[in-house]
Amino acid sequence: MEKIIVLNHKMNMRYSEIKDYIKILKKIDLDPIVFPTSIYAKDFIDNKIKTGIQNIYYKNEGPYTGEISGSQARSLGIDYALIGHHERRELFKESNEEINKKIKAALRDNLKVILCVGEKKADDYKKVLKKQIEEGLKDINDEIIIAYEPAWSIGTNEIPCKEEVKNVINYIKSLVNYDIIVLYGGSVDSTVIKDLKEVNEVSGFLIGGNSTNISELIRIKEVVK
Repeated sequence: MEKIIVLNHKMNMRYSEIKDYIKILKKIDLDPIVFPTSIYAKDFIDNKIKTGIQNIYYKNEGPYTGEISGSQARSLGIDYALIGHHERRELFKESNEEINKKIKAALRDNLKVILCVGEKKADDYKKVLKKQIEEGLKDINDEIIIAYEPAWSIGTNEIPCKEEVKNVINYIKSLVNYDIIVLYGGSVDSTVIKDLKEVNEVSGFLIGGNSTNISELIRIKEVVK
């Protein structure tokens, strides 16, 4: 099965860079799901690139300055919502309860959800992932995608070995009652993808820091295609 490639731009790139980035991305023919900064989303949608939003609020509308609802995102043509990323959990103190509300809101508005989960270095990964998944998916029966991003790997170039990734993903799958798609994220580059692409349990990759690096995206395309 061809691997899913997800590009999370986070809070990077200026608008002057976006048009050139899109032109080159289309030439690369990588067919990714791109999560740009939300103010740039329409440029990707207009170019028929699968587009997601990096965060939504669980209320549909109202006096919530600075927030974006799932229905607003969907009305623009956005198809995906990234929910529960480690940076949202860590920097913005999002709880599993809040993440659960966001997932329900995204599904209500017909967005496809990518739920991010992952443990810190000193954690018992089974305990942390079980809590994140069971509480995050409480009372949810719709199928979603999970991105496993060990927090200790994000931005550190520390990568779990193939066997570790395989074991963790199999554990994640045991917690869900359908054949869930699981991506790997955390310091992902072309070398990591080359190493992990033969792990059948890995359905694709969530790329953060390298998502705006065109040279690296070209190398990634050569590795995955």
